[in-house]
Amino acid sequence: MHKTLNINRNLISFGIPLSLFGILIFLMKSSLFTNQNKLDLGITIDLVLIIPFVYYLLIRKSKIPKTTVVPIMIIGLLVGSFFLPEENQVYLTLFKTWALPLIELFVIIFIIIKVRGGVKKYKVLKGLRLDFFSTVKNTCREILPEKLVTPFATEVAVFYYGFFNWKKIETTENEFTYHKESGTLGLIGGIILIILIETIALHFLLANWSELAAWILTFLSVYTLIQVFGIAKSLTKRPIVITDSSVFLKYGIANEVDLLFEDIESIEVSKKEIKKDPLTKRLSLLGELEEHNVIIKLKVENDLIGIYGFKKKFKTLLLHIDKPMEFKEQINNVLK
Repeated sequence: MHKTLNINRNLISFGIPLSLFGILIFLMKSSLFTNQNKLDLGITIDLVLIIPFVYYLLIRKSKIPKTTVVPIMIIGLLVGSFFLPEENQVYLTLFKTWALPLIELFVIIFIIIKVRGGVKKYKVLKGLRLDFFSTVKNTCREILPEKLVTPFATEVAVFYYGFFNWKKIETTENEFTYHKESGTLGLIGGIILIILIETIALHFLLANWSELAAWILTFLSVYTLIQVFGIAKSLTKRPIVITDSSVFLKYGIANEVDLLFEDIESIEVSKKEIKKDPLTKRLSLLGELEEHNVIIKLKVENDLIGIYGFKKKFKTLLLHIDKPMEFKEQINNVLK
């Protein structure tokens, strides 16, 4: 019943603005609009202000983030750009030039303030080391739709870990690293070098055919390099953490899962090969390229949350820990 009410509320919240957009599109395409320059201002205000305001009134008491008003406003801009005759887009152009940049700046400042507030709240309430990626995700849940939370937080974290967080961390007794003895960073460094060499070679090769295609490929390659570099740096900044009730397994910002102790069946220090099974997964993003030395088996299925929020079901997890015996001992002490 509750789920049905939520669905109906969402249909109303999104259906009414879409219907209003449909009415305006019909008006702009009809003969009534021909040479009616006096309607330009009214339709522009309806598209970028009135309909977003109606949408805000519909969602203000719901769990839908208020920042979704901005995408509705952008939809209004796109509708006006496509369906308003070019000669009737004077006010729409003014809005794009002056108002939209201010709104975008406001949203960015709002997100920064919320993230800073989330960081302070995390430090006060938890009294633990700041996990930037987790904090950004928790903050984004207050201002973004759930499906956009992890992708947005991942993009922010890539740049934060890659270019801003250079401070070396010292692990505590309940924290465990996984990058020092595995050779992962060296392997990722090799991948980065290969991408860099191929990017340069392909750029000059494609440039003979199309300059545009060459620069598009170069941009995508550079973006990939930034992603890989940010993930590599995050491996050194996000140790695995054993808490009072769970073990928070992390592989940088690429993979993570918070396992409750009550769901763990066994933990084994072993490098043995495991028979391939759909419910057997590796914590490492590199798969079989990185050797495991710990095997965790669960009583129930769980979700391994990958990059950009993609989920994979598992009951057996293979991972590498720099100090596997100490890791196993701490968990077994809780499981007894």
